[in-house]
Amino acid sequence: MSGGVVVAAPKHDELQPHPVKDQLPNVAYCIASPPPWPEAILLGFQHYLVMLGTTVIIPTALVPQMGGRNEEKVRVIQTLLFVAGLNTLFQTLFGSRLPAVIGGSYTFVVPTISIILNDRYNDIIDPHEKFKRIMRGTQGALLMASIPQIIIGFSGLWRFVLRFLSPLSAVPLVALAGFGLYELGFPGVAKCIEIGLPQLIVLILISQYIPHAIHKRSNHVFDRFAVIFSVIIVWVYAYFLTVGGAYKHSPPKTQLHCRTDRAGLVGAAPWIRVPYPFQWGTPTFNAGEVFAMMVASLVALVESTGTFIAVSRYASATPLPPSILSRGIGWQGIGIFLDGLFGTASGSTVSVENAGLLALTRIGSRRVVQISAGFMIFFSLLGKFGAIFASIPAPIVAALYCLFFGYVGSAGLSFLQFCNLNSFRTKFILGFSIFIGLSVPQYFNEFTAVAGYGPVHTRHRWFNDSLNVPFSSKAFVGGVVAFFLDNTLDRKDSSVRKDRGYHWWDKFRSFNNDPRSVEFYSLPFKLNRFFYRSV
Repeated sequence: MSGGVVVAAPKHDELQPHPVKDQLPNVAYCIASPPPWPEAILLGFQHYLVMLGTTVIIPTALVPQMGGRNEEKVRVIQTLLFVAGLNTLFQTLFGSRLPAVIGGSYTFVVPTISIILNDRYNDIIDPHEKFKRIMRGTQGALLMASIPQIIIGFSGLWRFVLRFLSPLSAVPLVALAGFGLYELGFPGVAKCIEIGLPQLIVLILISQYIPHAIHKRSNHVFDRFAVIFSVIIVWVYAYFLTVGGAYKHSPPKTQLHCRTDRAGLVGAAPWIRVPYPFQWGTPTFNAGEVFAMMVASLVALVESTGTFIAVSRYASATPLPPSILSRGIGWQGIGIFLDGLFGTASGSTVSVENAGLLALTRIGSRRVVQISAGFMIFFSLLGKFGAIFASIPAPIVAALYCLFFGYVGSAGLSFLQFCNLNSFRTKFILGFSIFIGLSVPQYFNEFTAVAGYGPVHTRHRWFNDSLNVPFSSKAFVGGVVAFFLDNTLDRKDSSVRKDRGYHWWDKFRSFNNDPRSVEFYSLPFKLNRFFYRSV
């Protein structure tokens, strides 16, 4: 144009946004490509170390309230570890086929405490007898609570629900499955800041900074085994603080969190012990306890769905077909049945921390997780050796959580790439569901902390828990709100389908629509024909 200023057009690459990826790139080993055996064994042991945190924390919190001593606590830890190994093997072989560790869940703690506080146990004077009676009540509740997940998973009902799940509604569900566990992160580190904070700093240095500061050929050693390196360094440091008398005059609570000789597990653990079904006696059943535990099971179902999706992302797999996720939920229900059969005091869900470890190591191999299941079973049988690793101070474990839970939360945010972030509908659903997912549980938790009971408070504790437990789960509240809004708000608008990213997952709605899905999720031993018939 005459007299105008000519401005050079920017290059096309500069205007091109990052391309959408249905598989996460830069993963060293995906589901079907295992690393060499020596590396796989070390990585499997690392997964075992990470899952020990929840395995120890839950029995440590519950068993003393049941009336159990250190001996009973060790037996419950061994049982939980043994069943977790079995459940992980079943999930990786016959369930979702994802590299997902199945372990104890905090979701079941509240209904278990309700069983502990039930009036029918108040007249039992002998602590050991009281422990066994409460454990038998917990077993009965878990056995019955497994039924809804088994039916929902294997009947295909969950598959039908998940066909309405879009990338937009998956964002709050997956993100809050990780970010929603913030209370287990830095607050746990701060219980002994002198070992928790060094663990967090050393872990970040080894995993994020050192690999970029040294030669490329050896940098994978540090980012893949950062957990082992950092835990050994800080554990030895904590041991020297203990033997050096740093906590000699500290309050008992500080010594419990900081000292390396206060767990009481090694001395109480037997050399060899094999957990077996009904080891605490014949399970007992109470209608109210069963109902409350069933509600917790349904909450765990929703939370595990979010974690399964995060695991598939970090394993560089394609988005999960609804039928595969439904199959995984069915096997998770069988896992809860085994929890009740053996008596673990807690139900099972997908381990969020181990999902985060997949991201840290960039290795999503199924074989690695199966090897970790072997370590779980092996160390559950050899009590003394397993108790040594189970004695890692809790602040060290909490520092690991800070990184792993953050990784899982960011997996949820990664699904924003499929959505139209310039849509006000998208912004409303995202903002409102995430805010409510954080705000409502915060209200329930604060109310409980002040009053000693939840906002729903009647004479029937089981009824209270049936309402308080779901609204205390951030992933459940945020995921349900996002799913409801996404499937009811302006769905008939022609642009909404693309705005919510639904079209990106179309080819993954059925198992055999994409050859990659068959490669990643196909059952072994020619069992797919039975899978197609049943699911």
